[in-house]
Amino acid sequence: MSVQKALSVRVEAAMDRAIALGQGTGSGPSQLSRALEYAVKPGGARIRPTIALSVAMACGDDRPKLTDAAISALELIHCASLVHDDMPCFDDADVRRGKPSVHKAFSEPLALLTGDSLIVLAFEVLARAGAEKPDRLAELIRILAARTGMPGGICAGQGWESEKTIDLGAYHRAKTGALFIAATQMGAVAAGQDADPWEELGARIGEAFQVADDLRDALLDEAALGKPAGQDAVHDRPNAVNILGVRGAVSRLQDILSGAIASIPSCPGEAMLAQMVRAYADRIVPEPARIYAAE
Repeated sequence: MSVQKALSVRVEAAMDRAIALGQGTGSGPSQLSRALEYAVKPGGARIRPTIALSVAMACGDDRPKLTDAAISALELIHCASLVHDDMPCFDDADVRRGKPSVHKAFSEPLALLTGDSLIVLAFEVLARAGAEKPDRLAELIRILAARTGMPGGICAGQGWESEKTIDLGAYHRAKTGALFIAATQMGAVAAGQDADPWEELGARIGEAFQVADDLRDALLDEAALGKPAGQDAVHDRPNAVNILGVRGAVSRLQDILSGAIASIPSCPGEAMLAQMVRAYADRIVPEPARIYAAE
């Protein structure tokens, strides 16, 4: 089994356990129970938990159960944000991951409750797994909460879109970068390492993802994206392609990823982690952008 396949299998197993915990024994409301699983499966690229797991493994992964809790908690928060982002009060998106968004499949009230339930479940998953290492648990909870809420988490990122004047750097760090920073830091902390040295790597990967997402939004259609295309233009959001052009955005993306590799802290699995970041770079650049930039 390849390394990427092994990572994927472990991430999905952790997500299955988390959703089973959230659904309980079947005594809760059935539609909300179904909506929880619908919002999480099938997953997208699972980039954030894969990064967190890769960092944990590079740092020794001495508490695999805690690592699995950390990666699933992180992905639950991400999935919750997608459910809320798709609702009519935000993006009003009908499609997510190639299927009807949660509010279209289950109703707006259930979509709101689904997102809320996934957020709460994320912290329950962490709490249950962290009892044997309370110092790591406290830090994992702190990181996930900080990167989810205010003033610099994904809630703040969404909040910037309601401001008359947007601080573009703060907007991108919060909306996109926050959970990537959480990924690198939570992976390190789950394996017993300090969080601070891992912030730059997460920030750089998050910035790269934002530029790549801007390229996808500008160049791909709904069928290729699995969600509505051209949303940055529709909602008048900042977009790297509009500012830099396609070639400029691709060049910027490559510079960011080179900086990300250079920022990897010293750890036993440093070489493996650098290889993972390179593979990640190959995955996120949309093919039309490669072709356009090469012309």
